[in-house]
Amino acid sequence: MRSAREAPPAARVPRGLLAGGLCLLVAAALATGYRLTATPVVLVVDGHERRLLTHQDSVAALLMDAGVAWDSGDRVLPAPETPLQAGRTQVVVVERPRLVLVSADGQTLALETHATHADEILQEARVSLGPYDELEVQGDLAAARGAEPPRLVVRRAVPFMLLEDGRARTLYTTAATVGEALYRAGVVLYRADYVEPGLGAPVQRDMTVRVERSTPVSVTVDGKLLRTRTHRERVDQVLADLGVVLTGEDYTTPTLDTHLEQGVTIRVVRVTERFVIEEEPIPFASVWQPDPELEIDNQRLLQEGAPGTLQRRVRIRYEDGQEAGREVEAEYVSVPPTTKIMGYGTKIVIRTLETPYGPVEYWRVIRMLATSYSAATSGTSPSAPWYGRTSTGMRAGYGIVAVDPRIISLRSQVYVPGYGVAIAGDTGGAIKGRRIDLGYDDDNLVLWYRWVDVYLLTPVPANIDYTLGLGQ
Repeated sequence: MRSAREAPPAARVPRGLLAGGLCLLVAAALATGYRLTATPVVLVVDGHERRLLTHQDSVAALLMDAGVAWDSGDRVLPAPETPLQAGRTQVVVVERPRLVLVSADGQTLALETHATHADEILQEARVSLGPYDELEVQGDLAAARGAEPPRLVVRRAVPFMLLEDGRARTLYTTAATVGEALYRAGVVLYRADYVEPGLGAPVQRDMTVRVERSTPVSVTVDGKLLRTRTHRERVDQVLADLGVVLTGEDYTTPTLDTHLEQGVTIRVVRVTERFVIEEEPIPFASVWQPDPELEIDNQRLLQEGAPGTLQRRVRIRYEDGQEAGREVEAEYVSVPPTTKIMGYGTKIVIRTLETPYGPVEYWRVIRMLATSYSAATSGTSPSAPWYGRTSTGMRAGYGIVAVDPRIISLRSQVYVPGYGVAIAGDTGGAIKGRRIDLGYDDDNLVLWYRWVDVYLLTPVPANIDYTLGLGQ
């Protein structure tokens, strides 16, 4: 057994392992020292970035150490001869030129450039643009190196003459066809406009393009509004092109032979006619005729009247369905009216009337308004030589009556109930028609004012008014 004072035996390390460990320590120390003394660099080559540590003292040495080849056409920032500043992060950018194709004037130039704007690239390529030339950029001018190279295409504008409705002007275009050139120039064309050469013709330098404008026309027909454009000169030619046919008495405004003006509106008026028969009643006439079988002062209907019919053949004219006029073509009586015939009696019948004064014979009775008068109330002055005399020369007084001679013949006899038999021997200004004024003496005047039956006594006079009672 070992005594307590004896130390334990020491562990033994192999020599090779010890040497290797020492090397690792040295390497770690060196690496740490390298990192601590190296300059950090951000290297950007054609947009690709990587981070480096370097002990190189210049940009050129850095690039060589990093295996980045460059030449005079490359853009290096900062410049290759620029020294690196230790302890500070440096940014080094290397931009190699990109390939750009420039096509102009029938040639294509392959240009290596750092420019990313079209005008800069054209300037490097020594290509200038005219005021009407067109530049087309195909691809991305800022694309990374190695990508499909972009292309600048320069299209040269060529002049041509536009002759429009007699007015000439010079235009410049890069279009390939006439139609495209007019479209780019803002020339609005309508289907009916005439263009020479055609819209599909190729554009050539100093060519003349002629445009004949069509005239805008509006046509109202059959309730529709048609808008069109035409090269025609007259109204009838436009309607023919539209297939609008006039028949009968159809007409247009303006007329068919009118020459067209800008913005004219043509109205087609459709005219139709129809005939109608109109009827109008014809009033019948009424006549009186003597009836020898009917007693005097009586009436009766001999023939009933009936209205007739007047017919008219009327031509009615319609314009666009609306009545525009009427004209009577013929007028005729289709049913003649029937005259109403009334008979008045002419038969005289002698009758006898018993009176307080004895029987009297009469042949007519007339209903009359009876009044009375005397010489004193007649309105004649007593000093007048004809005072008390009637118009027939008889002396006024009882038994003398004043009548209208058209009703009762003068000097004929009458009988008035309540008065007696009298002679129609006087007239008066107020005694007209069916009025009778009964005469009295001044000392026995009786006032009358009432309707009475007046009997006309025989003999029957030669002249009789048989129509006296007509209408009553």
